[in-house]
Amino acid sequence: MLTLTKALYDQIVGHARQDHPDEACGVVAGPAGSGRPERFIPMLNAARSPTFYEFDSSDLLRLYREMDDRDEEPVIIYHSHTATEAYPSRTDLSYANEPGAHYVLVSTADTDDAGPFQFRSFRIVDGEVTEEEVEVVAEYV
Repeated sequence: MLTLTKALYDQIVGHARQDHPDEACGVVAGPAGSGRPERFIPMLNAARSPTFYEFDSSDLLRLYREMDDRDEEPVIIYHSHTATEAYPSRTDLSYANEPGAHYVLVSTADTDDAGPFQFRSFRIVDGEVTEEEVEVVAEYV
């Protein structure tokens, strides 16, 4: 199960809506070994595409060096789907190389704030996708 604060949830959804119609992407880092998402890090979609996302390689290298310096790891890797459901595509599976991370997908297919959108979390290990529950809390205990 993925547990995250309402503030982080709102930041992820806000980033997805802000970058629409392009896919948004980013990371939520946390203390190494804790499994606790804490630091929201929105990234630039280098592809600038409504159907595809790609982290800029230099931004990603800088992020991993920064997380290493801070003794952090990527707890959540997120991106949005702008016209389809929040479920990992074949391309998403090919990019999933952090077996310990929660892969969050947000569908922004309805962006007028009146209709539903999807916020779903998955574990992806060796191409196997397992959906998990998401618990949003006011703060961690």
